[in-house]
Amino acid sequence: MVVVRERLQALFETKTVVELPAIQKALGSVSVMTAFRHLKRVPYRRSYNHNGRYYTLHDPSHYDRFGLWSVQDIHFSADGSLRSTVRRLIYEAEAGMSHHELLDRLRVRVHNTLLDLLRKREVEREHLAQVYVYVHTDAAVRAAQLRNPKAQVANAGLDAAASDHIIIQVLLTIIRHPGVRPGQVARHLRGHAPPISLPQIEIVFARYARGEKGGPSIS
Repeated sequence: MVVVRERLQALFETKTVVELPAIQKALGSVSVMTAFRHLKRVPYRRSYNHNGRYYTLHDPSHYDRFGLWSVQDIHFSADGSLRSTVRRLIYEAEAGMSHHELLDRLRVRVHNTLLDLLRKREVEREHLAQVYVYVHTDAAVRAAQLRNPKAQVANAGLDAAASDHIIIQVLLTIIRHPGVRPGQVARHLRGHAPPISLPQIEIVFARYARGEKGGPSIS
């Protein structure tokens, strides 16, 4: 078994990200089931996109402050699965997280994952100014998230005196950059005076930018 672990360690040291056939070959052209059994002997993670096609050695130093790490367009999480990652991010967020915030951070669709977490009562959601915010299941934690200034800004909605201007600026950015997401719009509008916040951008998306590819929005 020591030899197996050494072969896997050597493989991951040679190639940061590998696919299952490479793992099978490194272990002596073993079957898929045997490869999975041996993989349990080393700390590894599967990509949470590309249908879990890619594997990497789990190294805590790789991840950013959100527990995420990417190699080009291949994304990994310290949690392993997308489901566990989404739940953790929601639980840790000071003001909960919207669908668009999760999409922007994880760079993959989380529509079905959120629906599954809701069905199994592993997260809750609140409707704030036409935007669903996903929050903790614990009542005390959830109350603290909803008291956060960011959540209160979202709940207050767009300031009446500036709403038309904000809507126009956000929609112009969407037109100029088709397919752009709320976080990307925020980056494009960075430095704008007066400042336009991410919660305000998300409200505009919820009101005017529905009909995204891949099904109905749950924003």
